[in-house]
Amino acid sequence: MVIHRFTATCPAGVGVYLAQELTEFGAREVVERPIGVQFSGDLGLAYRICLWSRLANRVILELGSYPVQTGDELYEAACEIDWPAHVPEGRSLMVDFAGRSSDVRNPQFGALRIKDAIVDQHRAKGRARPTVDVKSPDIRIHARLSKGTISLGIDLSGESLHRRGYRLDGGLAPLKENIAAAALWAADWPTKSCEGEALIDPMCGSSTLLLEGALMALDIAPGLKRRSFGFDGWASHDPSQWRAIKAEAEERRVAASGRAIEIRGYDGDIQAVRRSQENIQRLGLENTVRLRCKDLAAVTRPTHRDLPRGLLIVNPPWGERMGSPDSLPPLYNRLGQLMSEEFEGWRGVVLTSELDLGKAIGLRASKKHRFHNGRLELHCLQFDLSVDNEFRSLAQHALRQPSERVNDEPPTLTEGAEVVMNRLRKNYRRLKPWIERESISNYRLYDADIPEYAAAIDIYEGHLHIAEYAAPKSIPDETARRRLNDLVLGAQHYAGLPSADSIAIKRRQRQRGAGQYQKLGATADRLVVHEGRIKALVNLHDYLDTGLFLDHRPLRSWIAREAKGRHFLNLFSYTGVATLHAAAGGATTSTSVDASATYLDWFKANLALNGFSERQHRGVRSDVRTWLATDTRHYDLIMLDPPSFSNSRGERDFDVQADHETLLELAMARLSSEGVLYFSTNRRRFELSESVTARWYVENVTVSSIPKDFSRHQRIHACWRLQHPRGVEKA
Repeated sequence: MVIHRFTATCPAGVGVYLAQELTEFGAREVVERPIGVQFSGDLGLAYRICLWSRLANRVILELGSYPVQTGDELYEAACEIDWPAHVPEGRSLMVDFAGRSSDVRNPQFGALRIKDAIVDQHRAKGRARPTVDVKSPDIRIHARLSKGTISLGIDLSGESLHRRGYRLDGGLAPLKENIAAAALWAADWPTKSCEGEALIDPMCGSSTLLLEGALMALDIAPGLKRRSFGFDGWASHDPSQWRAIKAEAEERRVAASGRAIEIRGYDGDIQAVRRSQENIQRLGLENTVRLRCKDLAAVTRPTHRDLPRGLLIVNPPWGERMGSPDSLPPLYNRLGQLMSEEFEGWRGVVLTSELDLGKAIGLRASKKHRFHNGRLELHCLQFDLSVDNEFRSLAQHALRQPSERVNDEPPTLTEGAEVVMNRLRKNYRRLKPWIERESISNYRLYDADIPEYAAAIDIYEGHLHIAEYAAPKSIPDETARRRLNDLVLGAQHYAGLPSADSIAIKRRQRQRGAGQYQKLGATADRLVVHEGRIKALVNLHDYLDTGLFLDHRPLRSWIAREAKGRHFLNLFSYTGVATLHAAAGGATTSTSVDASATYLDWFKANLALNGFSERQHRGVRSDVRTWLATDTRHYDLIMLDPPSFSNSRGERDFDVQADHETLLELAMARLSSEGVLYFSTNRRRFELSESVTARWYVENVTVSSIPKDFSRHQRIHACWRLQHPRGVEKA
């Protein structure tokens, strides 16, 4: 059995679920990448994924990767592949080329050079040359040029796998089939359907969500209705193996055809219902997926039989499907009311491109995911429809738009609250171009800008986190409480939040040692946020720190950019977000060291969230100095971000000013001769020892490491870049 290396591409945000799906198919060495998921397996596995994957766009057979810069080097790299073994003579092909270099700046030029190499190989062997067909080629060549490396492969899919063949007209702004499948997968529908749960869409449109749910519940391969795949024209295609895999899928479909499952859809547009019925008929699911023309206000839980549990999933109007923007918040609020009143005990999933509209639902989301439907970002909101999740109407000050209320007057602001609100608005106007340009969703909006209101206000994907600095002893307690109330009220009004309960509020004080790990409560309420290519869990309530240090955002991006092919070491790793960036950037391995079991568990949860392997990216619980003194390996990239002070139980006392020379000596002993170490500290008035600058190459990168949202406080941290002098051998 020949083992190949493959890449399955998918929409952004779907990779973590695709990795799970491929693992269930039997894929080995599964690694999530920015463009999708890499894995190993035989040809039969690739056929099975083309037929069965509900989440992938394409399956690429990897042929090789080569360093290139110029067009000639690109041609020579393509000549390394035995193309007649893949491209039959006289057939048509298309080169799908993406990327650029200093010399290869145009995708058409890059595709042309690869095509020339393929044609020249056929001519040299006296074979009929392939022709070019960009619309319906017999075989597709996959080519990606990134960071001076060209990756070449065969696209075994042909047309994107999300096109199942059952939907001819998706209506306005249709939801891609694999995005619908990802939303269902995230809600654990494949498992819950086997447990007898029902599936309902009260605004079904073309019924993509219902049909994908039915295919999952009835064990029907999503590619069974497709007429062709990319491997049909591939020279090494094994038709007999493919026929066997397809026959097995047919047998499974027949075996599950009698499974009873409740799937219903409703829509107020009769034309949408008719289009949906046509889609249902093409799949032969008329007896499983039932539709009725019914407005949202008229939808109720079915009463023909007891349905105590189920999934209500809906893709309501948004974006280019919006119609009148003013009509949407009430629509979403009615949807929330329906879920709360008619479907208690169920679970709800709402897909929307507008988070503000998601808030207008009036229910608390238990989980949030983010996908890309084409170029449009979609938020997938999950709701536990229990009695504890109380519905709030718009008249109860639910959010419509930031700083706006619907059907009621804004709460009366104190003079101090109004001052705070105006400062927040001013700060956001200043930051908005940078936020939008860099796609920043977690940032500092306010940091004691007004001395009387001494607090830091951070935004975590629409959630407010307020950390009050302890007032001086000269300030009476009553004055401090009044100022905090003004601060919260001003932030509340700025964000349009219904109550202070929607805001995480903490009193921040200087902590030593174990105090930095102090718990404030026990909500265990973690929020998934995004930063660049990674996702991270933050906790806005239970700890003084949230799990994500916002001021280190540039440093983490440097690590992501420099990590490819390197062994990364993260010392005092905290929740391991820097390691996630290194992994996403292509680090060969990583080691993250921290003394806290809490934060190591958090790090492991972050790894799992992003689909990274603990075998490749290990966490070590240990005192950093003790561990460094005994470790014998070398690392190419190191991040060292120690606490200012520590007297934690089980560790030696630590003071970054007094102990940084010894700590750096231990860390630099583990740095490879060509490696880079980033050293950062939040200790105010810290001074780097002259012996450090005398012993190693040291560059102060503090200014460039301070992000725009911390520009008012340039002393938030200091940062240096260290390297070994050339020619120095380490122990």
